[in-house]
Amino acid sequence: MPDLLAYLQARAADGEGAAEAAAQRYADALAATPGDKGVAAYAYREAIKAGNLKLALDAAVALGSAAPADADLLILASAAAHEDFDTADAAIARIGKGQFAVMAPPLAAWAAFARGKDPLPLLAVGRSDSVARRFAGETRALILIAQGNTREGLTTLSAMLGMGQASEDLRIITARLLIGTGRAAEARGLLAGDAAPIAALRDQPGAGAQPSLAFGASALFTRIASDLILGPDSPLPLALAQAAVMADAGNDRARLLLAHTLSRAGEPARAIATLKAIPPTSPYRDAARAGRVQILANADRIDEAIAAAEAEARDNTPASLQRYGDLLMTADRPAEAVPVYRRLIDKGEADWSTWLQYGAALDEAGDWPGAHRALQEAVRLAPEEPLALNYLGYAQIVHGEPVAPAQALLEKASALRPNDAAITDSLGWAYHLAGDSKRALPLIERAAAASPADVEVNEHLGDIYWTLGRRVDARYAWRAAQVVAEPETSARLAAKIANGPTAQQ
Repeated sequence: MPDLLAYLQARAADGEGAAEAAAQRYADALAATPGDKGVAAYAYREAIKAGNLKLALDAAVALGSAAPADADLLILASAAAHEDFDTADAAIARIGKGQFAVMAPPLAAWAAFARGKDPLPLLAVGRSDSVARRFAGETRALILIAQGNTREGLTTLSAMLGMGQASEDLRIITARLLIGTGRAAEARGLLAGDAAPIAALRDQPGAGAQPSLAFGASALFTRIASDLILGPDSPLPLALAQAAVMADAGNDRARLLLAHTLSRAGEPARAIATLKAIPPTSPYRDAARAGRVQILANADRIDEAIAAAEAEARDNTPASLQRYGDLLMTADRPAEAVPVYRRLIDKGEADWSTWLQYGAALDEAGDWPGAHRALQEAVRLAPEEPLALNYLGYAQIVHGEPVAPAQALLEKASALRPNDAAITDSLGWAYHLAGDSKRALPLIERAAAASPADVEVNEHLGDIYWTLGRRVDARYAWRAAQVVAEPETSARLAAKIANGPTAQQ
């Protein structure tokens, strides 16, 4: 029987989402009855979330053959970090028999490399399994480079490099290996492009990484976690990221992934602590700073997020200014966002979207003349961009400017993007204000069908129904809008439902 008080306290903390407290009390309960598999099963998952990897490993041992499949990833990571190759070999053998069997050949190859054996024959895989071929091919390239066969390794690697995050991760993993083995010049050849981590590693190479089972396992776990993290929530990306960091403490990409998964698991404090461990010399330093801001915002700690974004924006980089301005707009502080977007424009980094955001901030801050000029500049820079056309056209209508020029902008936007509900609504409203409510109606009805929870669209629909004499339909549309409206809007809609739109004139 487990320590009942510790177990109950652990379950209560678990239910409240307090992973660290739950893990500590599960550890106490498990220590009292080391063989209790029920306690061990709960302890394992909470330990992963809390970052209590000793408890996770103890729980995995207690569970034995009943341990989750990902427990062997942690066991392997710990063994690799401590160069305990016998334990590592046993973990790899179990991995090869389970649901993560695709990882076994690359891991076995790195284990063979670490023991001074020939690893390459272990990477022969069947042609039918594209995932296995990809991981085996990447591992082969890295091991060739680790063996000193840089040319063949880079040739093998080049066939796998493309665009996107996967390519960026693989370039940095390979560059770290090249730098760590004294081949920084070859590393720079891989680091072309403007992505922040790529540019940072190119400009400040650092110490790199030494080839080992720990490096290889961490790289593999990171690559897989990076793929899985984009999918639905599951415990696996968190376990993979924890294992990657455990194996290779210098793998800051894994730390970023770990922070992201902890944030998604409702552990913002641990996520932020994880990001703080990324040093200012890391190529991922900017991503860590941005991640901290986003995690705070996601946790509804908006004032802290804004303070962090403001501190980050002091370096005056385009990315930090953009994040700060966007966060201020999200927090409904447009007057504060205006000078931030202006700083971005004054740096010469502005495209049409920056002018659009600047115009929107000015508009929401009450400076329509300034907003009008900024929005016109956005349209001048991107005359075929529907978002810019729509914002300027609709804003002109809202601010009481002549309908005909605005209508022309909105008709062009609608032609470019006919299935966009917001643009369809804008054009329909322009027709209504121009006195052609019959022409407006099918457009607004289509927008409402595409976006049934949009308060403004449903209010427009009610107004047009009322104008056309369809009073019952009008009140129905206004009530639909009222369901999700903010208090001020809800009060206006209530008055319309009672008396019609003329009460608001």
